[in-house]
Amino acid sequence: MADKLSLESLPDLLTVKEVAEILRVSPLTIKRWGKRGKLPAIRINSRGDRRYKKEAVLWLLGITQKTPSVESPTPSSY
Repeated sequence: MADKLSLESLPDLLTVKEVAEILRVSPLTIKRWGKRGKLPAIRINSRGDRRYKKEAVLWLLGITQKTPSVESPTPSSY
């Protein structure tokens, strides 16, 4: 990509090329990580193109987005 990717403007699903650019590794490395379960891929369309969740990539970078926890009940729900 000609311009740098901003973490704020990233789409929810990223291509192999985008993830490789963000993590500064080869696209082949991204595919290998997917096969090993390090970075799970979502397969789309009939060709089986890979897409990766933005949250998984940010987690791999050590960046976690603050999201409201759905699992923990609030005290008022008892």
